[in-house]
Amino acid sequence: MNIAFIPLRGGSKSIPLKNIKPFAGKPLAYWTIKAACECSEIDTVYVSTDSDVISDIITGFGFQKLKVIKRSTESATDTASTEIGMLEFAKNHDCFSNIALIQATSPFLTSDDIKKGFAVKRLNEVDSVLSVVRQKRFIWHCADNGYAKPLNYDFMNRPRRQDFDGFLVENGAFYITSREALLQSGCRLSGNIKTVEMPEYSYVELDEPGDWDMTESLFINKIKAIKLPKIKMFLADCDGTLTDGGMYYSEHGEEIKKFNTRDGAGLRMLKERGIVTGIITGEMSEIVRKRAKKICVDEVHLGISNKLATINQLCAKYGFDIQNVAYIGDDLNDYEALCNVGLGICVADSVKEIKKISVLITNALGGGGAVREAADFILDSVN
Repeated sequence: MNIAFIPLRGGSKSIPLKNIKPFAGKPLAYWTIKAACECSEIDTVYVSTDSDVISDIITGFGFQKLKVIKRSTESATDTASTEIGMLEFAKNHDCFSNIALIQATSPFLTSDDIKKGFAVKRLNEVDSVLSVVRQKRFIWHCADNGYAKPLNYDFMNRPRRQDFDGFLVENGAFYITSREALLQSGCRLSGNIKTVEMPEYSYVELDEPGDWDMTESLFINKIKAIKLPKIKMFLADCDGTLTDGGMYYSEHGEEIKKFNTRDGAGLRMLKERGIVTGIITGEMSEIVRKRAKKICVDEVHLGISNKLATINQLCAKYGFDIQNVAYIGDDLNDYEALCNVGLGICVADSVKEIKKISVLITNALGGGGAVREAADFILDSVN
């Protein structure tokens, strides 16, 4: 079993409550927690904190893999090392084989980066893995006599940047080791160590307000640079996506469904921007038809067993390429649709097979505003 361990101390001298300070519209810790929760290699994500304020905010993210645990006072002091918190955790939890230490101050971390780390860890005779960036800088050192000397190049034969290997620097994003090695060495790294390179821009320092503004600006630009198709049609599953998947009945045996007002608003917002909206469900329910009519959904298809075939028919009707379609679902009957559309989205409480193939996993649960979250993402980042 692989787990992620994310220490979030309440105290911060330079930037108070830094780990939950808004960063690109979310608390800073949200981004690394999201990356860890979306990584298929990780079974459980543990956030260790001494702050009730942080605990309440992190729990509110709603990630299914996430568990918030209390951090002892001794491990949360200004002088306590991260290893003290890791060892405290490892001694109290024997349910895992490997641990990925993840730093909340590395917002550029992705689930793919962590996945690469575990792939390297599985190689023969690899005991620990850490993330690094390659920097092509010329490093100098001042000797005791006061004179400077280069450490990594010959200034008489200055290399061109493209011919210079540079050097590897820890960016602090993640470290992976086994529970056994951690307990034996008392350190996050030990034995035979390998690295996983991340982009140079992922090396950030968030110690001062000026660092924060510059890094946040870069982060936002990187999000906007994600190459996703222009969305012309947005289609949604119903049960478990537009609803919470619950089965409700009145005292007279009539079926009742619970919809979220924010989801309806999200569909209307998409429609106002010229995006065709639709609901495709395997259920035969007049309740769904009435809800769709109320929020002015363009296409309503009930009792559908082959959702991909219906999507292809709608593409032909409107003259759209399937790559210009976004679809949001939650269960195995959405699998083919999610694999083939341009933007496959699933809700936070989707089954694991669906999460693995989705481009975007919402923070919200099905029936809890997930469709609105997906709509906001499309309107802000894609279109």
